[in-house]
Amino acid sequence: MGNFQLKINQFVEIVMHQGGMNQILEGLKNTVIIAVSGLIIGIIIGILIATVRVVPKYKLLPRILNGFCTFYVSLFRGTPMVVQLLVFYYVLLPIIGVKLTGVQVSILVFGLNSGAYISEMMRAGIQSVDPGQMEAGRAVGLSFATTMRMIVIPQAIKNILPTLGNEFIQLIKETSVVSFVGASDLYVAFNYIGSNSYEFMVPYLAMAIIYIVLVLLITLGIRIMEKQLRKSDKRN
Repeated sequence: MGNFQLKINQFVEIVMHQGGMNQILEGLKNTVIIAVSGLIIGIIIGILIATVRVVPKYKLLPRILNGFCTFYVSLFRGTPMVVQLLVFYYVLLPIIGVKLTGVQVSILVFGLNSGAYISEMMRAGIQSVDPGQMEAGRAVGLSFATTMRMIVIPQAIKNILPTLGNEFIQLIKETSVVSFVGASDLYVAFNYIGSNSYEFMVPYLAMAIIYIVLVLLITLGIRIMEKQLRKSDKRN
């Protein structure tokens, strides 16, 4: 017990007096920024891809776009996140002469990766909407795109809200790999504390607790949103 107390004291000393707190706050900020930005980009890409996938394939252009989207989804779902980060940071971006920070590359890759997964969720959400909604929109003179944007997609997002919450949680947890491209996240922060104290047990326990708290907050937020949507449904 005394040994564990000594480890806690070392941890507190580094956090409070040797820059550890700044490292943690910076890592937490980057973790949240990468996950939130990646989710937003993923939702935008996912909606676009899902729309292409459900568009009738009577003409050549929709078929070509559908083939591209299928390849895109297979590519990002078929390779690990860390491999995508390394390829973008050390191969693709240097080839095209684009310089981005580790955080910026992480946001880009997380968004592209998330878009592949969200596109499948969104496609299922669109298909779960009553086909009569599309028919009603077209019957009152709305175009296919307008009906999708104003009627179908909002209902699809509501249907897949819990799944989007799970995707956000997954992004939060996967930020632990962004250190491979030089981005400072929670792992880097607590690894810094462990390296300075030569003791990793307490820093890693503290890191796990922060991740758990983040996940609980996201879960709570999703539940609140679901309740609000159910209330709106009852009013309607």
